[in-house]
Amino acid sequence: MDVQRLMAVKPKELAEGLLARWKALEDQLPTVIRNLEAEEETLAPKVKRAVEAHKSANQSVADNKNKRNKAQTIAREKLIEVRESVETLSKSGGMVSLDPEWKKMKLLEDLDNIETTIETSAMDHKEEGRLISKRRKLIEENEKWLKERRNSNPEMASYLDSRKIMISNFKASENAHSKMLKAVEKAQPLYEKMIGLQAEIRDIRRQLDRAKELYSQSSDAIALWEGKISTGFGDEVNGFDDLLIDMNRVLSGGASSFAMRKAKKEEEE
Repeated sequence: MDVQRLMAVKPKELAEGLLARWKALEDQLPTVIRNLEAEEETLAPKVKRAVEAHKSANQSVADNKNKRNKAQTIAREKLIEVRESVETLSKSGGMVSLDPEWKKMKLLEDLDNIETTIETSAMDHKEEGRLISKRRKLIEENEKWLKERRNSNPEMASYLDSRKIMISNFKASENAHSKMLKAVEKAQPLYEKMIGLQAEIRDIRRQLDRAKELYSQSSDAIALWEGKISTGFGDEVNGFDDLLIDMNRVLSGGASSFAMRKAKKEEEE
């Protein structure tokens, strides 16, 4: 409706339109409320399951990360012991006959470098996984030599025992890291599903609250506009001002409320 047509609408017509709207709402809102309550009731368990599934996936990520970190801590401690044992054995001549390939690979130095990189660098899961794979390859290539070495030189028992614990924990950390990555992949779609369902149920609850609020106001609104249509728009007895007093004054040649306020202000000044 354009401005001119809107201005031409009589107050009684507007009141009748409002009354019809409120009556329609009073008739329709109970059904709307029941439907929204049914939607909320159906959706609430889905939201709860999605929240629990995401929480469980996140807990799995945290648990495996904790296992990985603990295993790496133990392995790094043993790495220090192994390096000290190598220095002791080297000084005593216990490692004179080291395999040339073993010397070339410099296993301990490489492991130390890898662990320092993992511990001090900001890497994503894939980059950390690449270093873990490199660490595993270094360990596997020297496993056979170490078994033979233990049998031929009892002095290396302490060294090999520490190394065994180190390797065991490196493998445990690798396994936990792999499980953590799988848990991260699982958690992402669960998070997106949870967020979507939570947004959906929030919207339904907002609509439900608004529908209930309107329904609670409908009886009073209907009574108000029925009274206005019946008795007119001035009702000083019940505390209502005459809603048309300004319009009627202007139509009869009087000043508008704006002009009256302006004149009063000038007079006061």
